[in-house]
Amino acid sequence: MERPLKQLDRLLRQSPAERHENLFEAAMAQARSLATLENVVAVISDMTRNESRIIAGGFAKTLGLDGYEHENSIWESRILSMMTEEQQEAKVIAELRFYHLMRHLPKARRQQHCLISRLRMHTPDDRWVDVMHRMYYVHDPACDNVLYAICLYGPMMFDFKGSSYMVDMTTGIREELSAEANGAVLSRRERQVLSMIDEGMKSVEIARRLNISVHTVSRHRQEILAKLQVKNSIEACRRAKAMKLI
Repeated sequence: MERPLKQLDRLLRQSPAERHENLFEAAMAQARSLATLENVVAVISDMTRNESRIIAGGFAKTLGLDGYEHENSIWESRILSMMTEEQQEAKVIAELRFYHLMRHLPKARRQQHCLISRLRMHTPDDRWVDVMHRMYYVHDPACDNVLYAICLYGPMMFDFKGSSYMVDMTTGIREELSAEANGAVLSRRERQVLSMIDEGMKSVEIARRLNISVHTVSRHRQEILAKLQVKNSIEACRRAKAMKLI
């Protein structure tokens, strides 16, 4: 599971912005309040300092997370280790889809959206617990960079179909982050090019098939690697298949 986390890590931290102390303190205050009021485990991931703060509400005892306060990473590894590798992969894919959908929203509307996921965790006392995960991004006011991610882990308060949704918290409208949400990750042409790469076609062959220049194919390749946060075409095809992009 280390590789997908590093890939999403690079995406979130690709252009670290200057730390906004006022926004960080506001995020910490909100997290403390939510941890107290809702008894959730709140995690603040700081992209600029590559660290996380954990505020343990009452649900931390259920998960066996007492005393868990800090990570030298934007990833809450102790929490992730309580999930199967398959579920960790699904969580990363949902967050990739959420990240790209958020990028397509007007800046003024981003703050009203969150990611809601159904998780299942194995506790130290050998029990499986259903967990509701909510995640919000705090963006730099001056650009598109994500400054902080606020994650909330609490008990499943209600059941829902599917595993992950992007929710507009002002209207209640939700969009399932299934394969249908993949249009926000790769364009139709990029998926087309990647499918041909997966078939073993070279750039010259792809250019001839699509009636475009080899330079354009190379540009599509670079965009695909950047959007999927992978190093090469083999990893891109593997990730795209897991996300049902191809």
